[in-house]
Amino acid sequence: MKPKLFLIPVTLGDTDVEAVIPKDVISIIHSLDEFIVENIRSARRFLRKAGYQKDFDQEVVFYEIGKHHNALEIEEMLKLRSRTKHLGMLSEAGVPCIADPGSTITRVFQRHGFPVVPLVGPSSILLSLMASGFNGQNFAFHGYLPIDKNELKLKLKQLEKAAVQQDQTQIFIETPFRNQKMLEAIISNCSGTTKLCIACNLTTEEEFVTTRTISDWKQNLPDIHKKPVVFLIYKPD
Repeated sequence: MKPKLFLIPVTLGDTDVEAVIPKDVISIIHSLDEFIVENIRSARRFLRKAGYQKDFDQEVVFYEIGKHHNALEIEEMLKLRSRTKHLGMLSEAGVPCIADPGSTITRVFQRHGFPVVPLVGPSSILLSLMASGFNGQNFAFHGYLPIDKNELKLKLKQLEKAAVQQDQTQIFIETPFRNQKMLEAIISNCSGTTKLCIACNLTTEEEFVTTRTISDWKQNLPDIHKKPVVFLIYKPD
């Protein structure tokens, strides 16, 4: 049997691992000693938080792989042609390959016929959609929107139009230090009757998921600077 690539979920914030990741998944994590990661330091921190006991210097191998590595480099780094051991892939937060790099790695494993096993854990996109009250049967995730003001304005108008014409929830994110500016851009450029859900600090004690119209948000903007946030836009009632 070929070795497996386990896609390992990571906590979204300062949350107890046991509160958001099933025991069976934690057991799989403990059984592995080779990991694909974006950052070794944060990977070690999460593993210790999950109760991982192996010696990082003597017993564990980390492969630090980022967007700049191509398929051939990944294949060679991981020695896929001769590999006999399972691997785990860790995201920086949430689940691998969703709003997160990693799809190139999974494609390489699929191409070589290796089983790719997604493990259960928190996804900020799905959690925010679940709690928003918006359409969960037709939605689109756009990742990061343009930074340029004019391009951002145009994009927001396009998302509003798609929400109405396709009855489709529009989901996007922003770098935490630009969240407040993104919120101000949404408020300035979207119709007052458009619905906006702000999902902030998901799975933590500071979590809030609130849905209001743009007009209602204008009356009381939350402070979301440097906080992990998912934005969702939907059509008016």
